[in-house]
Amino acid sequence: MMNIRKTYLFGISIALLALGCTGHSDKKLPIIGERETTERIVDGKTVVDTIYHQIPSFSFLNQDSINISDKTFDGKIYIANFFFTHCPSICPTMQRNLLKVYEKYKGDDRLAFLSHSIDFKYDSPSVLKAYAQKLGVDDTQWQFVTGSKKDIYGISEKYLVYTKEDASVPGGYDHQGYLVLIDQHKRIRGAYDGTNDEQVAQLFTDLDILLQEKP
Repeated sequence: MMNIRKTYLFGISIALLALGCTGHSDKKLPIIGERETTERIVDGKTVVDTIYHQIPSFSFLNQDSINISDKTFDGKIYIANFFFTHCPSICPTMQRNLLKVYEKYKGDDRLAFLSHSIDFKYDSPSVLKAYAQKLGVDDTQWQFVTGSKKDIYGISEKYLVYTKEDASVPGGYDHQGYLVLIDQHKRIRGAYDGTNDEQVAQLFTDLDILLQEKP
């Protein structure tokens, strides 16, 4: 017998509250997002399992014009965000702060980076390549990807990050500047304002905790 019940829905704001309550003492980060419980009978006893929100399958074109997918990140921790190359507001600060994380862990194959461009009109792979080189990223540990509006904006919802094409805002695109920490099971374990130094510092702390956690 299986009975599935939706029990929790956590938003980013709730996640940040949870992060604020999580320290080194328990060495465990919260798992963020919608979750379900399932009940099944094992040897005559009711066993409850929890199914956590996961980032679903995806496929995007990267800065080298190569298709990458969720399989690229199998078994890895990664940090995802949403930006566009000519963003006049939060993106430069967000990417510079993410670059600090990249530089600390450059060459560490346990960790990867995934930046999605939300400007599906302009940010071609060649534009993303030039952007990556200007930022100082010269390997594939940090993927810069593009895709259709439907696919990019659709996957942003799965990361619980707001994105919207909006002609009334500077640059024509509205979005949040979260750096989203994903574990080896493609579950969200943290979300940090990439323009806020204190939250970026918290990302460094939490990343160290997650790297020590058993998959």
